[in-house]
Amino acid sequence: MVISIFGLGYVGCVSLGCLAKDGNKVIGVDIESNKVDLVNKGLPTIIESEIAEIISEKHSEGMISATTDYRTAVMQSDVSMVCVGTPTTEQGHLDMKSIFAVARQIGEVLGEKESFHTIVIRSTVQPGTNAKVGQIIAEISGKKSNEAFGVVSNPEFMREGSAVEDYYNPGIVLLGSDCGRSLNIVKQIYKHIDVPIEITDIGVTEIIKYLNNTFHALKVVFANEVGNICKKAGIDSHKVFDIFCRDKKLNISAKYLRPGFAYGGSCLPKDLSALTTLAHDYYLKCPVISAIEESNSIQKDIAFNMVLATDKRKIGVIGLSFKPGTDDLRYSPSVNLVERLLGKGYAIKIYDKHVFCSKLTGTNKAYIDKHIPHLKELITDNLEAVIDDSDVLVVTHDYDELSRFGEKISHKSVVDLVRIKEVVSGHNYEGICW
Repeated sequence: MVISIFGLGYVGCVSLGCLAKDGNKVIGVDIESNKVDLVNKGLPTIIESEIAEIISEKHSEGMISATTDYRTAVMQSDVSMVCVGTPTTEQGHLDMKSIFAVARQIGEVLGEKESFHTIVIRSTVQPGTNAKVGQIIAEISGKKSNEAFGVVSNPEFMREGSAVEDYYNPGIVLLGSDCGRSLNIVKQIYKHIDVPIEITDIGVTEIIKYLNNTFHALKVVFANEVGNICKKAGIDSHKVFDIFCRDKKLNISAKYLRPGFAYGGSCLPKDLSALTTLAHDYYLKCPVISAIEESNSIQKDIAFNMVLATDKRKIGVIGLSFKPGTDDLRYSPSVNLVERLLGKGYAIKIYDKHVFCSKLTGTNKAYIDKHIPHLKELITDNLEAVIDDSDVLVVTHDYDELSRFGEKISHKSVVDLVRIKEVVSGHNYEGICW
């Protein structure tokens, strides 16, 4: 396959070498002639482990070349990969000028080209870019998307210093497109990579790099804040994180990483408060750790305002404990929600199959007596009765028995805080984060 690569910076240069190593003929395209000259001498445009040897070898075999002439590159290739930079604007957005400039160049050439062409967006982009690129190319070329060409979003996950290793051993290969033909072509490009290829929504592919890199930044800052606290306490922070990272079941895993309602329970709020207070005792500023509870409170506010926005007064709450499978009501966000709604005069009915007022004891009973003293009058083990007596259903636990009442639920307003398995469609349904 012949592939043209627009942009010979970090991603483009690594892709140039690796694609050629996989047996493709690759044409690099860049507006900077010095980068083009380097490639045409068999030299990389960046400093990166292994890439110099790869480019030198594949250039000598005639598999790699470069040009400033985008027209020739597109005409001679089957696929164009867009790897140009998207720096930050003064307003904090990604600067998409180079992406759209390349789209216009490709569109111009495709107006004269007869064969099908695939455009692969590797750059980090704003959501909606795939559609915008397709629109630009279609308008300029006069040809239809998915007939004469297809656009595939394919974010890269390479780290500087180990980019070649990451190219061949990614955590995932992610593709998004509304063109099946182009998807099959790009899947063929990655046949040498022994990782499952994930086909997903275009929007997912466009926002995933935001998520990845923001989370990586969060991890660095979180580790540093904890490290500062450990230093003050005379504790070896590296030993702490060595142990922390060994837990692949909860700490380094997908657990908790699910958008939804706020956290609660007896452990998370208590220990977060203790760590925040410890930092304060040492006169340390830990803005990330200190902001966790504030962010959690904001999520509670979002749920509360969603219920208010239904403009209905009879509310059924499905799930009261802080998580399914327990009767622990301490710091439950559902308890907070019910308490606030009662304070506004709403009529509340509650279903929780694990909570029985007669069995609540100790601090659990004391907590609910303080926040919802008349809980016994509000809660029932009859789910159907709660559904029948309510105009709005607030779902905080995804109970299997909900599926038995799909028809009845479909006629109610649903505020979903947990993403129920059988999502109710229609204008009466709203999810908190989706």
